[in-house]
Amino acid sequence: MRNFLLSAVLITVPVAGFTLVDLALPPSSAAPADQVHASPGLGDLSDYEAIVADTQKIAATGDLSAAETRITDLETLWDDNAGRLRKAAPNAWGAVDEAADAAFSALRADTPDAAQVEKALTALMTTLKAPTPLVASGPVRTVAGIPVTDEAGRPLPCETMLSDLRDGIGKATPPNAVADLQAKALERCNADDDARADAFSAQALSLLVKG
Repeated sequence: MRNFLLSAVLITVPVAGFTLVDLALPPSSAAPADQVHASPGLGDLSDYEAIVADTQKIAATGDLSAAETRITDLETLWDDNAGRLRKAAPNAWGAVDEAADAAFSALRADTPDAAQVEKALTALMTTLKAPTPLVASGPVRTVAGIPVTDEAGRPLPCETMLSDLRDGIGKATPPNAVADLQAKALERCNADDDARADAFSAQALSLLVKG
């Protein structure tokens, strides 16, 4: 869940020349005191719920462009806290992340459908109020021997994989093959394609290990 330029500045690679910038976190309206509650494992999610509620109100007016702008505030806030939340309750985090991705996709479709947007936002709000852990679907998947999914079969956050790759490269100039894969992983991550981004990152990490 992202569609934003990653906040961590990756090593500049010869084949891509990507530059990443930090995003400022827009303010979100706070939920009324009587609506604040804590989700088991994830803690207080009322700030996220407030943004979704705002987005629902805007979408109800028919201004789906403005609704998409507002939901981006949730995306930024969620991604800023992804590391902590995922570590605290990975399965619950995955359930919310999946519902949020569906809402983003509905609002960012070439021609957003109001009914689909409403359905996705309602599902996201329901999930935020009571995250249902994803059920494990089998062994963790790997690419080139590097894990690319969690125990529920969901792709790992591509930002995490890219961060691992950046750490693996360190201050050295990466080989061209690694730099090319890093650039592809970054491009796919910015396109919300975690699965392919993770595959590229895993291949690059594997080359670093072999190198």
